[in-house]
Amino acid sequence: MKIRTQLYTILTTLTVLSALLAACGGPASTPASSDLQGNLTISGAWALYPMMTRWAEEFQKLHPDVTFDVSAGGAGKGMADALGGAVDIGMVSREITPEEEAKGAYWVPVTKDAVFVTVSNQNPVLQDLLKLGVKHDDFVKIYITGEITTWGELVGRPEITDAIHVYTRSDAAGAPETWAKYLGKKQEDLLGVAVFGDPGLLDAVIKDPLGIGFNNLNYAFDMASGKPVAGAAVVPIDYNENGIADPNEQLETKDAAVQAVATDNYPSPPARVENLVTNGKPTGLAQAFIEWILVDGQQFVGEAGYVHLTEEQINESLQKVR
Repeated sequence: MKIRTQLYTILTTLTVLSALLAACGGPASTPASSDLQGNLTISGAWALYPMMTRWAEEFQKLHPDVTFDVSAGGAGKGMADALGGAVDIGMVSREITPEEEAKGAYWVPVTKDAVFVTVSNQNPVLQDLLKLGVKHDDFVKIYITGEITTWGELVGRPEITDAIHVYTRSDAAGAPETWAKYLGKKQEDLLGVAVFGDPGLLDAVIKDPLGIGFNNLNYAFDMASGKPVAGAAVVPIDYNENGIADPNEQLETKDAAVQAVATDNYPSPPARVENLVTNGKPTGLAQAFIEWILVDGQQFVGEAGYVHLTEEQINESLQKVR
């Protein structure tokens, strides 16, 4: 990346000059970034929470006088907290509305994520779901119109009459809003038993063999094993609607899911960009942290199981924050 290269060149030059000055008995110059100190408060999207905690940890290693208070609670909370001055930065895992911009929301894309359909690994038609996938219109009939009510009906096996137990989110969040947008509606239009938070929704589905829900990438998949969280399975979306889950639509591992999103073999939505929001253009410590995320912090995106922005997107974000 051109910007990254320029930054490393500048830092290398400063290091060499410092060494020369020290050798000559002069004072070693200290980069201005070492003077960073203070506390950053951040709240919002469950989807971005694991990535944000990693970024905060890595930034603190470089700047030990900077402390963080990071909490999850949904994209709606992140937006409200940022606009209300309760936090310095809000995590918002959805598009920013014109109304929010009019209130002062200043947003910067920092990574990509996606929402995945989850069921219990004890689901009575699990193998059919993994083999066939589910088409967009069938999700609409489950989550919006309620026309499909049994698992047998969904997979073409009328002899199976087990009812589909639909779950959704109770909190205003990016995942349900993004999932609803994929289905042509808004979060309040989603049918189902409402459960708070990503972890809560996944837990409800795991405990209910007839349940169906949706979760962000880092909640649907286990970070250590790279497979769906124990007790859960991720349902393929039949993106090309050919009646079967093709190899590039199968999501048996986190790597496969990330690859599908990165190569546009997963619909958008539910794939989407994750944003950081401040009340007005960020300044001071918040600006320095967000800029670091877009330059050096990008090296941790893949490790944490997220999807990189394109170089063009990163450059656009840097122009917004500088």
